[in-house]
Amino acid sequence: MTGPVYGKTFALWRAGCGDPWREYTHHAFVEGLRDGSLPRASFLQYLAQDYVFLVHFARAWSLGVVKSETLDEMKVCAGTVDALVNHEMTLHVQTCAAAGIDEATLFAASEEFENLAYTRYVMDAGVQGDFLDLMAALAPCCFGYGEIGTRLAATAAPDTPYRDWINTYADDGYQGAMASVGHMIDVAVTRRMGPDPTASARWPHLQARFDTATRLEVAFWDMGLRGA
Repeated sequence: MTGPVYGKTFALWRAGCGDPWREYTHHAFVEGLRDGSLPRASFLQYLAQDYVFLVHFARAWSLGVVKSETLDEMKVCAGTVDALVNHEMTLHVQTCAAAGIDEATLFAASEEFENLAYTRYVMDAGVQGDFLDLMAALAPCCFGYGEIGTRLAATAAPDTPYRDWINTYADDGYQGAMASVGHMIDVAVTRRMGPDPTASARWPHLQARFDTATRLEVAFWDMGLRGA
């Protein structure tokens, strides 16, 4: 598999995930964004649910500050919370506002079952597990969107109405943030598991965390398509 470089740990997790990773990053929903064929109703349904998802996702990254062992880990986690709350969610608000859906309505939206399953899984990883459990559960969303954004920016139809969404995840700001997160995870893994983490008895557990979160991403796209 090829894609942006977000560090050694992510590359290992992605390679270990196999088919679910491709199902996630090349899902019909994603391809609809790329060629512009995704129904607008599906996109708005997805945005509303993703707004609620990002609220919980920001809370999960806040747990990263609590679970951190170093100042750098704290800084990266806190910076990610800021990026989610004050930047990424803005796209959702602006797009939905143009369709007559205000931010208060987004915040109060009822969660679909797929959203509940995914957000609570990630929160549980942070509450019940340690820092690496949390990072393994958070990684598919962060790096997957970066990979998707990069690919779609290079291959999307010129007239796709979803160019703003694509650019959000393809731009230098998001890509730079993901590179920083990937480096932080690499350092955190080496600090806790040594230079060859795959030899650790913990590695299969972390891989399973990553794999489950990836499958939940696939289900999230399925939910979006159902919005049509």
